[in-house]
Amino acid sequence: MNPLHALLLTDLAMELPMAVRLQRLVELLRMQFGCGAVALLSLDSETSSLRPVAVDGLSSDAVGRRFPIAEHPRLATLLQRAGEVVRFPHDSKLPDPYDGLVIEQPGQPLDVHDCMGVALEVEGQCWGVLTLDALTVGTFEGKAIRELEQLVLVIEAAVRVTRLETALRGVRQSAGAVEEGIASRPEGEIIGQSKPLLHLLQELQVVADTELPVLLLGETGVGKELFARRLHQMSRRSGKPLVHVNCAALPEALAESELFGHVRGAFSGAIAERAGRFEAAEGGTLFLDEVGELPLSIQAKLLRALQNGEIQRLGADRPRKVNVRIIAATNRNLKERVQEGSFRADLYHRLSVYPVPIPPLRERGNDVLLLAGFFLELNRARLGLRSLRLSVAAEDALHRYAWPGNVRELEHVVSRAALKALSHGAQRSDIVTLEADWLGLDVQPLPMAATVLHAPMLAPAPSMRAVVDSAQREAIRWALDAHRGQWAQAARSLDVDPSNLHKLAKRLGLKTA
Repeated sequence: MNPLHALLLTDLAMELPMAVRLQRLVELLRMQFGCGAVALLSLDSETSSLRPVAVDGLSSDAVGRRFPIAEHPRLATLLQRAGEVVRFPHDSKLPDPYDGLVIEQPGQPLDVHDCMGVALEVEGQCWGVLTLDALTVGTFEGKAIRELEQLVLVIEAAVRVTRLETALRGVRQSAGAVEEGIASRPEGEIIGQSKPLLHLLQELQVVADTELPVLLLGETGVGKELFARRLHQMSRRSGKPLVHVNCAALPEALAESELFGHVRGAFSGAIAERAGRFEAAEGGTLFLDEVGELPLSIQAKLLRALQNGEIQRLGADRPRKVNVRIIAATNRNLKERVQEGSFRADLYHRLSVYPVPIPPLRERGNDVLLLAGFFLELNRARLGLRSLRLSVAAEDALHRYAWPGNVRELEHVVSRAALKALSHGAQRSDIVTLEADWLGLDVQPLPMAATVLHAPMLAPAPSMRAVVDSAQREAIRWALDAHRGQWAQAARSLDVDPSNLHKLAKRLGLKTA
C-alpha cells in the first residue's frame, strides 16, 4: 500500500475537526508530490464559484479569495472533466488562478509552471476540486498523474467523512462553514477564521432560532448588515422578507410614515394609502440599522409595536396587528444616550434583550489578510488583471494598522492600491504586487516596550520582571487607547478578565478610574 494511502486511511479512522482533517490532507499531498502548493476548493453552486477550504503553500490571503468559474478556465476544465485527473503543461495558454500566490522560493519565478487537478464527487454530486501546482517544469509527469488517480477515492472519502461528522454534530449546512473557519451565505459572505469571529457566529446560530429581539453592537464598517442577514437566514423566518431600514437616513417628518405607513389624506401629498416597512416585513424580519438615530417622537410608537405587536398607520383610526421580528444595530453607546435623554430607556431595554457585540477588525488577527484576499480577487477581476498580490511589507502594514473604519475601510484601501499600481505603470498582463506605500496607511509603532527591548548594549540588563511589566503596561495603554478608555472592551481584546485587568493595572501603577 502507498504510504500516503495508509496515512489518509488512519486519519479517516480518527475523529478530527473538519478544518484539521482537510488541512492535514493538503499538507500530506503536498509532501507526497513535492510540489509548491495544494488547494482544496468547494463548489458554491449559487454563485458558480470555488472557495478554498484548505490550502498549503499558497499566500496567507488565498483562503479569503473566491474564484468564479467563468473567469478561470483551468478550474472550469477540471469541473467539465469530472472524475479525470487533468494535467496542464507548463506551456498551457490557459491562465493559472494561482500565479503570484504560491509562496516564493529563492530563485524561482512567481508564475505556476506545472499544474494538475481533479474534480471531486461526494454522494454522486460534484463537491469541488483539488489542485496541485508547482513552480518547476516537469513536477507532474506520468507517474504523478497515476498516483493522484489512485488517491482520488480516499480524498473523496475524507471529504465525505468531514461532512458526516459535521451533520452528526447537528450543525446546519448553512452554518457548516463555521467549522471550517469560513462563514458564507447566499447574499454575501462573512469571511474569517479568528476565534472572536467564530465565537460570534456560534452565538448568532443559537439566538437565530429564537424570536428574541437582537441588538447588534459594533463600530462603523464592521458589517452589521451582513450579520443581520445571517441571523435572518438561519431563523425560522428565512422564507419571509428581510426589510432593511436605515434609521439615520429617515427624515423626522417622514419617519412615522416610512415605518408604519399612512392613509390617504394623512398629510399634504398623501394621495393614496401606503403600507410601511413593518407591514412589508410581515412574517419576516425588520432590520433597524443605526436605531440610535431614531427621533424621540418615533421611539414611543416603535415601543408600542414591540410590546403589543401593533402599529397604526399615520392618519388611521385603528391599529393593525403585525408579526415581525426586530433586529436592530447601532454604533452608538445607547446607555449613554439614555442618560442624555435622547433615547428612551424602556425602548432600549426592549431592543437589547440579546445584545451581540461585533468585534472590530483590529481584534480579528489574521482575518485582515483573508478579507484582503477576498478584495484583491474582486479587484483583479474588476480591473482585468492577470494576478494581484500583496508584498510582505504590505501584509505587515495591514496587520499593524488599527482599522478605525474596519472591513469597509479595508475594502477601499485595497481598491485604491490596485488603481495606484496601474497608475504607476503596472501592466494588466503582469503579476501585480501591491507595495506598502500604495496602501496609504498611517501605521503606528507596535505596542512594545521598545526603549527596554532596544536598549544600548552597554546599558545594564533589565530584570525579566521589569521587561514583562513594561510590555504589559504598554499593551494595556494601547488597548485602552484603541477602545477609547472602555475597560471591558480593552479586557476582551487582551483576552483578560476585566477584574483581573484592573488589578494588574493597579499593580503596574496605571490609573484605573
